[in-house]
Amino acid sequence: MINGPTWSQKLRTEISQAVIGQDAVIERMLVALLANGHVLLEGMPGLAKTLLIKSLGTAMGVQFERIQFTPDLLPSDVVGTMIFSPKDGGFTTHKGPIFANLVLADEINRAPAKVQSALLEAMQERQVTIGGNSHILPKPFFVMATQNPVEQEGTYQLPEAQTDRFLFKLLVDYPTAAEESSMMQMWGQVTKQPALKAVSSGAELLELRTQVDAIHVSPAVQAYILALVRSSRDLAAQAEGGAAKRLLNFGASPRASLALFQAGRALAWLRGGDYLSPALVQEIFHDALRHRVGLTYEAEAEGLTSDKILDQVLIRTPVPAKV
Repeated sequence: MINGPTWSQKLRTEISQAVIGQDAVIERMLVALLANGHVLLEGMPGLAKTLLIKSLGTAMGVQFERIQFTPDLLPSDVVGTMIFSPKDGGFTTHKGPIFANLVLADEINRAPAKVQSALLEAMQERQVTIGGNSHILPKPFFVMATQNPVEQEGTYQLPEAQTDRFLFKLLVDYPTAAEESSMMQMWGQVTKQPALKAVSSGAELLELRTQVDAIHVSPAVQAYILALVRSSRDLAAQAEGGAAKRLLNFGASPRASLALFQAGRALAWLRGGDYLSPALVQEIFHDALRHRVGLTYEAEAEGLTSDKILDQVLIRTPVPAKV
């Protein structure tokens, strides 16, 4: 029976043939696969976000589809449509690129709300509706989306209802000087490019989830997760003009509690543990909640970010002594 560190290492080794660095981001993406969650990657252009997701799909050996989101994209371009056949006068279903195991929604914030809403049913229900009929998506099914945090011309901000459906929002940063030097060596040859092969499968992933479900979570850690999430709501509930300045318009939803619980167990299994500790919850806390809280105008004016406010939540929430 394969264990977490072994499975993680073989995927990391394969992905590293195309992507240099980004170890923390890759680990979180593997956690999302195990926890059956979607991922939103945010970073400047040229940081290999698309390459990273494509390499993960190749290493996993699952069906991969890329959808380039643009302002003129239609919902039918994503989920599919009904096609009329003149020969028999009937309609046939043409399935869109959403019918894949791993779907890359590239620059997701460049498509209008109508297209973004087409993803909501797929992300939550793992099914889509075409011509009034529901179609189940393949298993496993993941949406991994990218967006640029700087360029806002021609973009449409994702609604809270959609961002809340992402398990993680990961921030992709610039590589180190050594990593960037290695990239030039790896990708500098025009005629010879890295080629990846499948080292896992969708069936194996589904089997590994049973091991993740066996990770123990004590009542104390469950209470700690709830305290963290509800503390973010307390910040949003503070009355204006009170002793403490109101920093959040809204706190994290119950999906945040589930995200910390499920992703925490997946991270524990991935590292070879058999129980979820408060330290692991703290590690994934920002990735699971930074997109689930809304900053007030006052907080933004002071230069605060969701991560800085979440730091305050971690500080003010007591850590359980016994787990």
